[in-house]
Amino acid sequence: MPVESGTCIIETAGLTKRYGDICALAPLDLQVSEGEWLTVMGHSGSGKSTLLNLLGGLDRPTAGRLLVGGEDLLAFSEDHLARFRREAVGIIFQQHHLIPYLTALENVMMAQYFHSVPDQAEARQALERVGLGKRLANRPGELSGGEQQRVCIARAIINSPKLLLGDELTGNLDHKSTRLVMELLKELHEEEHFTLVLVTHNQEVAGWGGRTLFMDDGKLVKDLRHERKGDDPS
Repeated sequence: MPVESGTCIIETAGLTKRYGDICALAPLDLQVSEGEWLTVMGHSGSGKSTLLNLLGGLDRPTAGRLLVGGEDLLAFSEDHLARFRREAVGIIFQQHHLIPYLTALENVMMAQYFHSVPDQAEARQALERVGLGKRLANRPGELSGGEQQRVCIARAIINSPKLLLGDELTGNLDHKSTRLVMELLKELHEEEHFTLVLVTHNQEVAGWGGRTLFMDDGKLVKDLRHERKGDDPS
């Protein structure tokens, strides 16, 4: 398990998101350390995906402060925010959002293209790391759900982001595929030391992290630290 440096990579103060009269996220104060594995749980509509979208620069807050890596996302222009998403964050969705007519290798190289310059050797290496070295030329429709999600993980880590976000990334997977994906994330997390924030409904998935936030009706109701699944309690 990576040792948390104590350096804060995410800091929010009074972070709020409203859609008209609906409060999707009540004022939230939160700190997340570099290298931490944080899980966010709650029922549908509890605010967990709203929080993830704000952290990833996919949406803007209504009020409050949001610092990621010491940078104030609220002060970013749209162009700066787009660059932040490309360079500092990797995102894995439940719906894979893979381009269906591109191969696994080409889908990973697309992430490189938007970041800087495509590098086929690096993309191949990323897919080999997630166990898909023999599936480089396969298109998404030729891959299982678990394999598609591994392509998404390779795509998310190819540019070495400091922050990796996952939104119900095992929601469409069976138990066996879920465990394989979580074991892969654990291995990558220990090797790369990125900060990982996962939104999930799955209690077993939450057990892989070291800290869980519980949300309800847009509010943080519990912040629990616990022993990570697979870690030696001694």
